[in-house]
Amino acid sequence: MCEKMIDNVELDNEVLFKDIAPKKNIVLIGMPGAGKSTIGVLLAKSLNYDFLDADLVIQQQYNKKLYEIINEVGIDEFLEIENNVISGIERCGTVIATGGSAVYGKNAMKHLKDKGIVVYLKLSCVEIINRISNITTRGIAMKKGKTIFDIYEERVPLYELYADITIDAENLSIEETVSKVVDEIVNKS
Repeated sequence: MCEKMIDNVELDNEVLFKDIAPKKNIVLIGMPGAGKSTIGVLLAKSLNYDFLDADLVIQQQYNKKLYEIINEVGIDEFLEIENNVISGIERCGTVIATGGSAVYGKNAMKHLKDKGIVVYLKLSCVEIINRISNITTRGIAMKKGKTIFDIYEERVPLYELYADITIDAENLSIEETVSKVVDEIVNKS
């Protein structure tokens, strides 16, 4: 059970909330390029939460970059690794940025939902494509012959299924997105 609490966190000189449930992590899901890690760091700073990037946890545990793991073991085995690693994350009072493919792991997503509020950072496929330039070295779990559009179409229903909160970040700056996430979490608490 998490014991960490937040008291009177200030954003823009305004007290936005007092005591988000003492246990709840904030879990960011969405497509690669949606800004989960970038938003996550700023959100954690704003809330005085810890920050954890699930992709980095996988890389640290395997001492390899994501694309190296995918190239070595294949997509299906990588998804199993991701599911197992995320299912083993035991944190509280933490903003967790997941990999875009985390939603394929039923155990992982159940674990994350049990321990936190799941926030889907929603962007259009066109915006995702515009943001992703390093598709081969980024470590995107994408089978041969698939396109970003294909995985977008496949994953969006899963993001929507698991999300407690959906943030349409299409025309928002990073700061506006962070602020909107905080507002939605306050309204949900």
